[in-house]
Amino acid sequence: MLWPETRVQALLDQAGRALADGRLEAEDGTGARQLYEAAQALDTDRNEAAVGLRRVASAALQQASTALEQNRFEEARARLDLARELQVPRAQADAFAARVRAREAEHAGLDGVLQAATQAHAAGHLVGGEDAALPLYQRVLTLQPTRLEALEGREDALSDLLQEAGRRLARHELGEASTLIGQAQVFDPGHVDLPQAQAALATALESRRRAAARDIAKGRLVPARAGYEAVLAAMPDDAAARQGLEQVGAAHAALAERQAADFHFEQARRELSEARALAPQSQRVAQAEQAVTRAEQARGRLGTALPARERDRRVQALLAAMADAEAKGQWLTPPGESAYDKLRAAQALAPDAAVVRQASARLLPAVRSCYEDELRANRIRRAQACQQAWQTLQPRDAGLPDAKRRLAEKWIAVGSERLGAGDVAFAVQALSEVQRLDTQASGLDAFAERVKTAKVGQTP
Repeated sequence: MLWPETRVQALLDQAGRALADGRLEAEDGTGARQLYEAAQALDTDRNEAAVGLRRVASAALQQASTALEQNRFEEARARLDLARELQVPRAQADAFAARVRAREAEHAGLDGVLQAATQAHAAGHLVGGEDAALPLYQRVLTLQPTRLEALEGREDALSDLLQEAGRRLARHELGEASTLIGQAQVFDPGHVDLPQAQAALATALESRRRAAARDIAKGRLVPARAGYEAVLAAMPDDAAARQGLEQVGAAHAALAERQAADFHFEQARRELSEARALAPQSQRVAQAEQAVTRAEQARGRLGTALPARERDRRVQALLAAMADAEAKGQWLTPPGESAYDKLRAAQALAPDAAVVRQASARLLPAVRSCYEDELRANRIRRAQACQQAWQTLQPRDAGLPDAKRRLAEKWIAVGSERLGAGDVAFAVQALSEVQRLDTQASGLDAFAERVKTAKVGQTP
């Protein structure tokens, strides 16, 4: 029954000796603070431990003062932290902290630091190292928080930094702009220009996301990828941009399947490589890989299953059927009998044959000519069939965006004319075709409003 009290007294005696020796803290538990706290934990009714802890706090301040006199600033701050933890009066601790800052500023030569900050600011060296203006201003303010020259210098430097961020945004350099805005926030989260800069960044990011989405819709995968990657450079955790990159990967997978179906395996493998890089976990990419493999296997079977003379005969028959379909304007339809389908079948049998390559090279210009001829003659549906064949044959052709724009404008013109004659159903179909072809087509908004009004007028 006497053991706990004996143990408490032993701890108090050890704490007193540690305090007398100046060992205020020790990680192994032999410091005065740890020993007094252990005694207090064993017997909360005795006040000797609490008194001892107050003596440790006073000793900590005394050691801090000694360290300060000898310019051991880190040790002085550590002893001050101990005194604060042991509940030394706040006013006393704050007064000593001010002494530490003043002495450290005097020792560090803050006038020289401030001059260096001013020179770095004048040279435009705002961030990017300890010798840059903002870190130097911050160093002064850490030691002298109310120094006016440093406060004003930091304010001006942050304004300059945010202006540079604005210029980076204007050049669509989203990652660089985001970095500068983030640095400004670290130095002064309450800077007056910061909310405007953050809003401008958010607007630029949203604009880039929308532009990338439009690029995907129009098959422009390279700029779409660049757009989403620019967003991620500014916001690495942006979920919409990551999802967008996966969509770009899926689009590359679809192109790989199309190239493989045409037995263009080198191009198909390149598209697959892009798809895997962007969406390695996508089921769509896995499906494309399987489709390419199956097409390669089918190509191998077709190339060896027939004698050369029979293969040549079939190729000639397919190319003759292709020419017949061309003459009828059957570029994509009917399925299996169109010029495109006949060409694909010939490619499957003899992809490297000169006559097949010549037929392939002939078909694309013929499809382009078909599009132009039918569009000039206002045969809009046939023009659209030719445009679709064109896109299927060469989805990355540089002339396709303009062709789609002109076709969309033709749909608007014909749709407007038919709407004026009371054919609302045709106008609704025309609007749907325009929206699929080019959402930026001239006159689309006005035409859409007219169709909407006409449809309302038909409602019973």
